[in-house]
Amino acid sequence: MKKIVFTEEFCTPGNLAPFTLTRQVQDIRVGILTTREKWERHLGLTSFDKFEEDYKDLDRAITIDETIGSDIIYLIHGNVLPTKGLVKAVKKLSAGEALSVPELESFVYCISKKQVIDQHNIKVAKAIEVKEEVKELKAPWNIFGLNAWAIEQDFELLTKGRRSQKISATNSLVNSSNIFIEKGAVVEMCSLNAVEGPIYIGKNAVVMEGSLLRGPIAICDGAVVKMGTRLYGGTTVGPKCTVGGEIKNSVLFGNSNKAHDGYMGDSVIGEWCNWGAGTSNSNIKNNASGVVVWTPNGAVDVGLKCGVLMGDYSRTAINTSINTGTVIGACANVYGAGLTPKYIPSFSWGSDGIQRYELEKAFADINNWKLLKGSAISGNEKIILKHIFDHY
Repeated sequence: MKKIVFTEEFCTPGNLAPFTLTRQVQDIRVGILTTREKWERHLGLTSFDKFEEDYKDLDRAITIDETIGSDIIYLIHGNVLPTKGLVKAVKKLSAGEALSVPELESFVYCISKKQVIDQHNIKVAKAIEVKEEVKELKAPWNIFGLNAWAIEQDFELLTKGRRSQKISATNSLVNSSNIFIEKGAVVEMCSLNAVEGPIYIGKNAVVMEGSLLRGPIAICDGAVVKMGTRLYGGTTVGPKCTVGGEIKNSVLFGNSNKAHDGYMGDSVIGEWCNWGAGTSNSNIKNNASGVVVWTPNGAVDVGLKCGVLMGDYSRTAINTSINTGTVIGACANVYGAGLTPKYIPSFSWGSDGIQRYELEKAFADINNWKLLKGSAISGNEKIILKHIFDHY
């Protein structure tokens, strides 16, 4: 049997904080799908995670050792995004071969029991050099930086050989052949312009009247776009998210809300987040100089534009003004006067990060928010969050 096993070992997942505090690298959403979902669809295989001896080794974690049996495993770096060329090359691999590029070395391995020395070592007989560019997630701003490209890649993957649901005549369409609406979605009295990129609207999504969509855009399954929303290219509204106001070149992973007026630009928002009414972020400095962003390894100039990078379960109060290039950790309750600080740690209570969110109260509040979408906090979530609370 063939299967995918993702590894973070050489992906420096800490560089993708705050999003890798609560998930594996391969579970980051960029485009329409997560990296895990992309590889699974391309290869038609089930995936697992390599046991890495850390707090995120949960249900899908497996050890690569003598128990591999007769399986053939594609061991894939979790931060590498698939392309048609890479997938074709992977399918040609035989056991004992790997794909590599000069600057990345090997990043996909095809192994059987013969290549396993022990659970920490494998041997590869042949490295096959890939000629095309390899797209990687190396830093959190890569997520919105690659999102427009990734939407186009996923659009082709998901819609090839299929026909869109009939689009209601109440909508204004430009380049309708580049628009795909899944069954169960409701889109009425909207403007959909797919000249500069595709527009994908997932199952049971609702795009309310007066909304303006300019591709490339992804509205994922069960998402709600409220009346009069303006969505610019490079935007992904993840599964069961609710959005309103103005959003440009941003990714909302899933189950998060920016339901009211306010601006979100060049940003990444984790899961189960909520923006209070009127919350906006700055994505460019008023002197048009480079945006400096906090990272675990020190401040980095990321270029002209960067909005907010907000970890899972974090929330803002009404009318919060988020500074350019702000990083907000997991499970922070953000409020306060004026612009936010550039870095707000996980479990902050208030923007200054001095007072901490009590762990049991955080669990209760997260559960309350999840109940609003028919879910509940899980035991695994509590394990991960307690580790973050204790160590970050």
